Amino acid sequence: MIRLLLPAFFVLSLTSLLSAALAPNDVKALLDRIRTKRAGSPQVQADFKEEKTVHLMNKPISSAGKVSFQAPNKFRREVSGSSPSITVSDGQTLWIYYPKFQSAERYSLGKHSPLDAGIAALTAALNLENVESSYHITASQEGDGYALQLSPRNPSLKRLLTTFNIQMNAGLQVQRTEMIQPNGDHIVTNYANESRAPIPPATFEFAPPAGTNVTTPLGR
Repeated sequence: MIRLLLPAFFVLSLTSLLSAALAPNDVKALLDRIRTKRAGSPQVQADFKEEKTVHLMNKPISSAGKVSFQAPNKFRREVSGSSPSITVSDGQTLWIYYPKFQSAERYSLGKHSPLDAGIAALTAALNLENVESSYHITASQEGDGYALQLSPRNPSLKRLLTTFNIQMNAGLQVQRTEMIQPNGDHIVTNYANESRAPIPPATFEFAPPAGTNVTTPLGR
């Protein structure tokens, strides 16, 4: 019996060593390190692969593409494959373009727009500035990297997600995120090929191609 228990005990001990919860002061210090690193290059581009598990569907939905972010609130997300789309925001206006259907949706941001919380959730891993005001945060060290768990504070975010998990490598680059939603859906996103080189301003601008059907679903 002892021989059978020893391997299990070894595995549990190794797991606890590889994953150690950080004290609140250490979490704060980690966030400060992340912000200091990002302050020198407040922009990021990366490739991503995403898998969304929907509770009403038998198979997960997979997608891939490229994301660009410029602090504090500009981003572009291009999804390739059979259902391509481009989502672009300059911080004031959000565009979602569907090239296969030659259609685009336009939304105004700010002024308590119902989309603000959604964008905050979408860019949470890329923009951790003042993240404590929107989330309760715990963290642990896993191997030579870190895992952060964000739980929303305000009602608007709670309607979108229950937890948001972020995995970072030793260089504080985001490797993986997992968003768990109140209805049981969850979205796992893996990032690769991160670059913090300057991004052309035009990346965050969008003009619908000629012939595009433009709608404003929220009426503004």
